[in-house]
Amino acid sequence: GQPQFGTFHSIFFSIIQKHCHYKISDLITPTQQRMFIKQVLLNGNYGLPIDLDTMENLLSLISRYKNLGEEQTEDGFLTEEQFKQLYREYQEQMEWHHKIDFDDMLLLCKEVLEKQQAIRKLWQERFPFILVDEFQDINAIQYETVKLLAQPGNNLFIVGDDDQSIYRFRGAKPEIMLNFQKDFPKAVMIQLAENYRSTECIIK
Repeated sequence: GQPQFGTFHSIFFSIIQKHCHYKISDLITPTQQRMFIKQVLLNGNYGLPIDLDTMENLLSLISRYKNLGEEQTEDGFLTEEQFKQLYREYQEQMEWHHKIDFDDMLLLCKEVLEKQQAIRKLWQERFPFILVDEFQDINAIQYETVKLLAQPGNNLFIVGDDDQSIYRFRGAKPEIMLNFQKDFPKAVMIQLAENYRSTECIIK
């Protein structure tokens, strides 16, 4: 078949679109996200101001929790119990309106591939060879999903530079790339040590 190009989100969404019956219109917009989190704050007793900064902060914490499973408790913004309650109420708002966000896209795809053998086999056959660029910016959920798709042949070609990771705040883990050969001992590393693109003053 023809090669398919796309971001993790676009490729993974095409999988859940086919098998979980989600449509583009089911993707939540930033305005809707703020509306839902505002409703949660209005309904609850969190003692937080209902302003844009607070809502954006909470949405970032929710995204981090979905990607890393980390709850925010260190700065006294919310207690662990408050955060869990807020997260639960926010997700209920999402489900009530049949909406998913960009993090759900990754989580749902991973879940479908893990639990549905026939679907997993279908997409493994669709992607017998996988190339991932900017691999230093991959996060754990994306990596686990790529590993599922790559089986059983494990024909993975990854390209990355651990000095260039810029998405740690989104859960990117350059150490995944650094440990790649532990997961795939037969992998061959080709180092591109010469810079042929930049002028001498830039290299210096």
